[in-house]
Amino acid sequence: MSWRELDAELDRWRDSGQVADFWWRDDDAAKPSAPLARLLDLSQSSRVPLALAVVPLEAVPDLFNGLKASVLMHGTDHRNRAVPGEKKTEFAGDEPDGDAVARLSAARQRLAAQAAQRFLAVLAPPWNRFKQSLVARLPEAGLYGLSGYGPRDKAEAARGVRQVNTHVDIIDWRGTRGFVGEAAALRIAVNHLAARREGDVDANEPTGWLTHHALHDKATWEFLERLFERTSARGARWIDPVELFPSRAR
Repeated sequence: MSWRELDAELDRWRDSGQVADFWWRDDDAAKPSAPLARLLDLSQSSRVPLALAVVPLEAVPDLFNGLKASVLMHGTDHRNRAVPGEKKTEFAGDEPDGDAVARLSAARQRLAAQAAQRFLAVLAPPWNRFKQSLVARLPEAGLYGLSGYGPRDKAEAARGVRQVNTHVDIIDWRGTRGFVGEAAALRIAVNHLAARREGDVDANEPTGWLTHHALHDKATWEFLERLFERTSARGARWIDPVELFPSRAR
């Protein structure tokens, strides 16, 4: 897959009278670092709004000084609690739901106090895994949004819980743990855009890009720079995360 295929798909959206839209989420923030600074600079220079998923119990105050990004809640402590037979998850099957809700509530209060007006009450669970039984209880913890990975089944994951997922993970987790590669990333993006346009998945869920700043190499940064420049030039829209979730989530 090449940039020409992405251009062609964006043109199909335009020709059908629609505007292709995207959003951007980056995971695992906790403290200032050179990669994080570069990420934030890229967001500003490209004018692409960023949703920064922050680990509440690891976050340091300096992270939020002058921060120009929305802040989502990346679990509570990003600790793997999976029981034998489960894939990695912070929300294991054997943890009582009430305990998990209390843990989420305490972490949400801490992060909201630190991030102030930048905070959106949205959970982006580590490893993009979350117990289904907890979804309807997120409002008890003061959380009104959920962001995972893959096309959503519906816009409301539960009553009062807006769901907006990501769809293009640019890290090769099963291989090098580096950049998945230009062709692979573009293939995933074009396929999701086409599925939206053709009605095979929710057309109203913007195509979400998922990054992990700490793992970016030169090729990854160059790809993102080109992606933002090229999509914007072709008339695509990058949505501010504030627009994606309910006002009470702020």
